[in-house]
Amino acid sequence: MSIERKDEYDHGEWMQKKELTPVETTFLTALIWMDKRFRIVDYLEILETLYYRVNMQMPKSHTEQYNLDNKFWYWYPLYALGSFSTIAYVVAALSGALLGFYYAPGTVSATGDASLAYNQLVFIMTDLNFGFMLRSIHRWAAQVMVAAVFLHMLRVYFTGAYKEPRELNWILGIILISLTMVFGYSGYLLTWDQLAFWASQIGVEMSLSIPLIGEWVAQLVFGGFSPGAATLQRMYIMHVFLLPFVVTTLIAVHIAIVWIQGIAEPH
Repeated sequence: MSIERKDEYDHGEWMQKKELTPVETTFLTALIWMDKRFRIVDYLEILETLYYRVNMQMPKSHTEQYNLDNKFWYWYPLYALGSFSTIAYVVAALSGALLGFYYAPGTVSATGDASLAYNQLVFIMTDLNFGFMLRSIHRWAAQVMVAAVFLHMLRVYFTGAYKEPRELNWILGIILISLTMVFGYSGYLLTWDQLAFWASQIGVEMSLSIPLIGEWVAQLVFGGFSPGAATLQRMYIMHVFLLPFVVTTLIAVHIAIVWIQGIAEPH
């Protein structure tokens, strides 16, 4: 007698009874193999149940409530700013990842006449094929994202879309626009030229002006009380490693909540 637990469902016999194409057979075989080990089907059923519960419990939108067939308002430019800022973020992320192959954060170069970071920037702008275009795309995408996010927040405020039940997404939006400012500031310092150096000095002074924890914030964010190699290293880690993961996660949550609640329609 075998002590192995008998499978309640004979998947092999079930598949033999079906007229399946090779693609369907391969897909179902892989799904069954994964399900036996990781319970994939159980989690899919949980997500399906959650989806239907959410969509049945949410109140009808203005368009659905009054049976309005004309949904032209979806194409208002102000209502596309959220998507526009997301697209700009994706373009900035992809172009920034390509720039990262040719950038090195350093305040001292071999010649000593300029920083390593600035020399790498000059190389990208003058010697690298399509380097000038790549950096311009990254810079303009970042500026467009900042403008789009700011205008998006204004649209949400003046149309009252921050009110119940969308107050959580409004708070997420405030966090995202703040992180967008940090994104732009940290990227501005990575060139490590005169403008970047004195901009970092302003950041240090602003940190030191914070009551009680000012010195601790300056040491944590800027690596000390004056700009230096530690400042550039921290801005690089923040701009390339920390912020992308945090911002991408919050954008995903933000979009998911919009998908669940629907867009606040103009009345």
